[in-house]
Amino acid sequence: MADSGVAEARQAEGAEEAQREESEAERADRQWNELMQEIRVAQTGVQILFGFLLSVAFTPAFGHLSHANRFIYITTVVLGATATGALIAPVPFHRIISGRSIKAQAVRWAARLIFLGLALLVATLTSALFLILRVATHDGFVPWLVGTVVAWYLACWVALPLWARHRYTTLPQEPGRRRRPTE
Repeated sequence: MADSGVAEARQAEGAEEAQREESEAERADRQWNELMQEIRVAQTGVQILFGFLLSVAFTPAFGHLSHANRFIYITTVVLGATATGALIAPVPFHRIISGRSIKAQAVRWAARLIFLGLALLVATLTSALFLILRVATHDGFVPWLVGTVVAWYLACWVALPLWARHRYTTLPQEPGRRRRPTE
């Protein structure tokens, strides 16, 4: 049943793109530009977070962190570095393959890298929040609070878009007729 829904959604997406009357190259250009617009927000955020994380090691309080908190800090920095790398990767990827007439493939790879970067960003934010709350409160409720925030991230970043995609994707019901979102 789920495979049928995916196939129908892909058909609807194909129909929508056909209505645009754009060539494959124009579609790849449009999709690339959309990806670059989306990535700007994430890149800025992860770079600021990563810069902040790097500066923590040079503060006087860093010397007083427990072994466990230092481990969490190092994990957070490594996650931030990998998130930064994944979110910046589409730019050099594009630069290296530019002029090779493979933009459609570049769009697919860039989308994968952005998805990976966002997943690593969630892990970085989770780890940073966990460390900060552990140091600030020394309380047992920290994992519950962090878990709630992670659930919020997943609701905003995954569940809501999936729901909207399911709810508002127009699917053909019969030849020549398209379903409206309210049907």
